Amino acid sequence: MRLGINLGYWGAGMDGDNLAVAQEADRLGYDVCWAAEAYGSDAPTVLSWVAAQTESIDIGSAIMQIPARQPAMTAMTAATLDSLSGGRFRLGLGVSGPQVSEGWYGVKFDKPLARTREYVEIVRKAMSRERLSYEGQHWTLPLPDGPGKPIKLTVHPQREHIPLYIAAIGPKNLEQTGEIADGALLIFPSAEHLEDTAVKYLRAGREKAGKTMEGFDVCPTLPLAVGDDIKGLADMFRPYTALYVGGMGSRKQNFYNQLAQRMGYEKEAAEIQDKYLSGDKNGAAAAVPHQLIDQTTLLGPVERIAERMQAYAAAGVTTLTLAPAGFTLDERITALRAGTDALERSGVA
Repeated sequence: MRLGINLGYWGAGMDGDNLAVAQEADRLGYDVCWAAEAYGSDAPTVLSWVAAQTESIDIGSAIMQIPARQPAMTAMTAATLDSLSGGRFRLGLGVSGPQVSEGWYGVKFDKPLARTREYVEIVRKAMSRERLSYEGQHWTLPLPDGPGKPIKLTVHPQREHIPLYIAAIGPKNLEQTGEIADGALLIFPSAEHLEDTAVKYLRAGREKAGKTMEGFDVCPTLPLAVGDDIKGLADMFRPYTALYVGGMGSRKQNFYNQLAQRMGYEKEAAEIQDKYLSGDKNGAAAAVPHQLIDQTTLLGPVERIAERMQAYAAAGVTTLTLAPAGFTLDERITALRAGTDALERSGVA
């Protein structure tokens, strides 16, 4: 099992620290550094900044949002970042959610699975430097009866195949991800539930494509906090968990709430959502069960984190992405170093 880091969103108040964290992860031998986007900072700009000031760590988008860009533009960006970074780019894609897709980008959030499949096919075709033509339900290239013609990407990526990941939560999306992608980006992963909530669907998709899980990157992100007060560390992540389970998306369409339900927290997930959507964010945070936080983060002393890493490796995780928590840069660096120490002690590297 390898380690990665996730810098989250740029512009959240720790930007200078984020670069230092990425550079320390590079020095420590972390495998990949991911950056996110929603409706603030964009991932490619952040990744180009990080790539220019690191040496060997891969850079990855977690995620570049599908409604934000035409697929050919994503292929251009991926090829450029791979070339500039010396072959270190990983392309992570996702459909985002209905509120961001329709409210921010003005793109209807319909048929996300079909849109993702077509998008991936076009991106891969463009990155292969074939002349780009495509006929699908959502994209037709070139447009018919017009001046457009099939065009070939002029930029040469550093590698012939840029690894492509998809952020997936629901069973159908996970199965399709196993079928068409090189890896899956997971959130709120519990080692105890990972087989039933994710891996079995990924495996089914791989089988549909005539492949095994060999070479497929199962890549969840977990917040990391080091110390002896496990309950106190868990309480740090109450607002984070409440935001996703309670407030991310609508009452009818919250993928994270549905995931919590599949993990056995049906009643608790409903209460968190009710409180959050009614404006009681503190009440929503208080309603998050300690066990849910503990199962979806890495908390405690290094020895305990090492044991948890063993459980994730046994559950099928191949790259464990850490989001080191701390109020200062020193605390985040300490957590980052504890991650490598724990991985070494776990024996699953």
